[in-house]
Amino acid sequence: MRPILASILLFFLLFNCSSDDDSPAEEQLPPEPITAAFSSTISSVDPNTLLVSNTTTYEFDFTSTWDFGLDNGAVTGVTGTQTVRYDAPGTYTITLTVTAVNGVTDTATATVVVDGNGICPDNTCVTIPPPVEETNDSSGLKDLADFSVGMAITRARLNVPQHAEILRNDFNNLTAEFEMKMDIMHPTPTTFDFSAGDAIVDFAIANGMDVHGHTLIWHNEFAIPDWVKNFSGTNAEFEAMVENYITTTLRHFRGRVRSWDIVNEAISDSRGNPLRNTEGDGLGSIFRQKMGPDYVRKCFQYARNADPDVLLFYNDYNLALSVGKRAAMFRLVDDLGDLIDGVGAQMHISFNSPSRSRIQDLANGVVSRNLLLHFAELDVRVNTEGNASLTGLSTSRANAQKAKYQEVVEIYDAIPEANKFALTVWGLRDNETWLTDFWRVPEFPLLFDANYNTKASYDGFAEALAP
Repeated sequence: MRPILASILLFFLLFNCSSDDDSPAEEQLPPEPITAAFSSTISSVDPNTLLVSNTTTYEFDFTSTWDFGLDNGAVTGVTGTQTVRYDAPGTYTITLTVTAVNGVTDTATATVVVDGNGICPDNTCVTIPPPVEETNDSSGLKDLADFSVGMAITRARLNVPQHAEILRNDFNNLTAEFEMKMDIMHPTPTTFDFSAGDAIVDFAIANGMDVHGHTLIWHNEFAIPDWVKNFSGTNAEFEAMVENYITTTLRHFRGRVRSWDIVNEAISDSRGNPLRNTEGDGLGSIFRQKMGPDYVRKCFQYARNADPDVLLFYNDYNLALSVGKRAAMFRLVDDLGDLIDGVGAQMHISFNSPSRSRIQDLANGVVSRNLLLHFAELDVRVNTEGNASLTGLSTSRANAQKAKYQEVVEIYDAIPEANKFALTVWGLRDNETWLTDFWRVPEFPLLFDANYNTKASYDGFAEALAP
């Protein structure tokens, strides 16, 4: 072989060997993305215990880290089903973090809601937002008043952030609009269900508020369970059932509920304003039918026996507008003597009625009896003409509504300190009022519009309390 050819061949051999030795290894593709997943079930033996299982699937090795939302740090390297107990009512977040071999991570989260009865299935209970620390520059309605400023609330709305924020800022006394009535709390002859009421009470306590219980005994068909409407036992058995219901309920909430409406709307609107279920009265009361004409006194006595410390109220409507009904209410209250602590006067009124003097007469009558006065269920109608096509609130009508709110608050604020209890507004936003369905026309009776903005009525309330 010629020297030149040998040199060329040697060059190519050396080049090929060098290329084989120095070429990078074939690049390995990263694993597929990892997706965290887990399942959870409530223990069948302990309603406060959750069973949590990691259901992440992946073709490569991975590690897992749990955080169960209990402020005790993360748990790493655990496998199988985890048992977690949540003792206190509140909202907790479970977080599962999985990490693949190439360092890529993913997380899965779930919210656990716990109320007084344990973990809520499918989080159907209300979320209890955490309390907010009070600030010195708060200027809510409750900060302007030397009495409780109340709001009617439903369990579901406590979970709406805007609702919760306004409640904390402006109100310090909550009333359950629906969920502390007999049909909810005593659904069957052998069961009680206080979960909805407990959620409201838990929220109130967490945020430094009082609760006014509404209402134990009410004749309305929507507040009575079917088994009570169709009660087949004797009158004595019916009365024993009512005593057990009142006793069980007040003992359950004892120390956590400040006051109760024991009997609601017992007085008829018919001529002479007798108790409902008298002759000629179209809206009877099964409690009057089964327990006799002194059933109101009996119910107050059962309540006093069950909780000697809670404040007991009789609650009714049209007490300012109707002179006759107001007189009948005072006869009933006088008969109760020291069994009653206060009168709840429902303020379902209109921008132009009742007059200031009639509202003042009502307040004077309660004060003269040395009772607490609760201006309850306050809303001020503006669509008194029944205009079904009304779509908004005119400036003139809004100003008239403002003046009426201011008038009511001024009257209440002027009563002696010893007779002050609370002034409760019956709903937060105009689009949530019961009046639209009741009158079948649009209404705008409250302090906030549908977008949570304060109205002129709110200003009227606040101005009545201004120093």
